Amino acid sequence: MSTLLVTGGAGFIGANFVRQTVAQHPEYDRVTVLDKLTYAGNRANLAGLPEDRVRLVVGDICDADLVDALVADHDVVVHFAAESHNDNSLNDPSPFVETNILGTYQLLEAVRRHDKRLHHISTDEVFGDLELDDPNRFTETTAYAPSSPYSATKAGSDHLVRAWVRSFGIRATISNCSNNYGPYQHIEKFIPRQITNILSGLAPKLYGTGEQVRDWIHVDDHNAAVHRILDAGSLGETYIIGADNDHVNNKTVISLICELMGLGADAYEHVADRPGHDLRYAMDSTKLRDELGWAPQYTDTETGMRAGLEQTIAWYSANRDWWQPAKADVEATYAKSGQ
Repeated sequence: MSTLLVTGGAGFIGANFVRQTVAQHPEYDRVTVLDKLTYAGNRANLAGLPEDRVRLVVGDICDADLVDALVADHDVVVHFAAESHNDNSLNDPSPFVETNILGTYQLLEAVRRHDKRLHHISTDEVFGDLELDDPNRFTETTAYAPSSPYSATKAGSDHLVRAWVRSFGIRATISNCSNNYGPYQHIEKFIPRQITNILSGLAPKLYGTGEQVRDWIHVDDHNAAVHRILDAGSLGETYIIGADNDHVNNKTVISLICELMGLGADAYEHVADRPGHDLRYAMDSTKLRDELGWAPQYTDTETGMRAGLEQTIAWYSANRDWWQPAKADVEATYAKSGQ
């Protein structure tokens, strides 16, 4: 039996990871979540989990004493905690530097002192973007070229982890994943915003022309990959996680959402695009698939997303109490920027 510390475990991906751990990984008899409960962290994301197995500690990843005590008391650390919204990083980069750089530093030092196993969660955005007609995909050896304060600070945190592995021999792995979607995602994000707009009687919104491509992956597939890396990944290695959906642009995604929710495929409005909006992300997860035997479960032959979107739409439809209180404020914020 092992104990697990999950930083950022009340956020979207982290909370789903905790839920998957409780449901499918009995080898972890105690799971502690460290979360600051900023805009993306939510106590309700952990509601219903067994209190004798899951504990929430409200605190800051930059709090060295708190982080040290928690790391010392656990066998494995999975590091999701990050400021992660690109638009917010353009408005005020400072929290991104503090959490993503300084917070990761505090965690690395605690892991080093207590010799704990660490897995660091990163993003495809550290690689920058690709042209729409570029046939290449990001791999574990692709050079970093971040284009926003968010992606730059995530790139910095990746470099810190690699430096601590090489300089101090910490037992760590890294994964870079493509865009996630699924239950408990904040409704300011692209896919849940469209779903909750339709459920609220509002028109879905397509940013710009909708030509941007994201290798969308269901959050459960991402987290299954993380568990596979924890179980069998080689220390010091990086693994790309993607679902091979890099042929699907945002216009196709929003059209499919409209169709699945009973609207016409073009029942959306065009709104202003985001400044510096990356064009295309594409992930080559060959190493993860071949070496560790992982494959995504939410996939199909049409867009690779229908099954996952159906599950996601059903969750937001059944959990209005979770998202409705924040809906008006989110839409008001987007309205101010023409989106």
